[in-house]
Amino acid sequence: MPRFSANLGFLWPDRPLLERIDAAAEAGFKAIELHWPYNVPAEVVREACSQHDLILLGLNTATGDTYKGEFGFAALEERRDDFEASLDQAIAYARLSGASSIHVMAGVVAADGKENARRIFAENLVLAGKKASDLTILLEPINQRDKPGYFYSTIEEAASLIEEVDLPNIKIMFDVYHVGVSEGDILTRIRKYLPRIGHVQIAAVPSRAEPDEGEIAYPAIFEELDRLGYGGWVGCEYKPRAGTEEGLRWISALGTSLQK
Repeated sequence: MPRFSANLGFLWPDRPLLERIDAAAEAGFKAIELHWPYNVPAEVVREACSQHDLILLGLNTATGDTYKGEFGFAALEERRDDFEASLDQAIAYARLSGASSIHVMAGVVAADGKENARRIFAENLVLAGKKASDLTILLEPINQRDKPGYFYSTIEEAASLIEEVDLPNIKIMFDVYHVGVSEGDILTRIRKYLPRIGHVQIAAVPSRAEPDEGEIAYPAIFEELDRLGYGGWVGCEYKPRAGTEEGLRWISALGTSLQK
């Protein structure tokens, strides 16, 4: 069975970040991943992880003003400076905190601007890949139901960009939830793109709750990842139906464990 990491962007949402780290360790997780931890000093996060012997996997570049509909800058020509600033922020934080990967957020793009946005995104990915050559840069397509207008929503688009940019540290963030909402045929896509996958995330489709409900048979996903020899982590990036601890019952219910 895969190794599971706690995504502290969604789990224990009623607690400040450092208490979420404590809770993840107490629950038995061996790794965590973050969304936007920038209001807590990176050195403090590193020390908290060290105290619990937790591996810190990754974080996201800044979204910008979400109240204005912003969700990253990497594909926006008029926001090149903002993107580079957000990239530098994420790289510095990752290195100081001990994180090993950065999800580069593309942003919301008008339908008639996608061709130019792709060119900008590719150029910014080259910048990211070279500036952060010691880190993994992750590309995550986000479904259009949750984030209308987001630059890309399919694994094929991410894979095409990675092929074009051709840098070894740029990989796919294969979020089964987003793939399930956008495209389906998940096992086929995992098999096809496994060499380009840098991280996997999970949540129920369509609810984005614990992965023990909905359309996706997660035991089959876990078995296939094992069969294919996937050696990375599987991020629990779901929104708990109620309390996070209560919701962790899905782990034993699906016949798996955190103790690996």
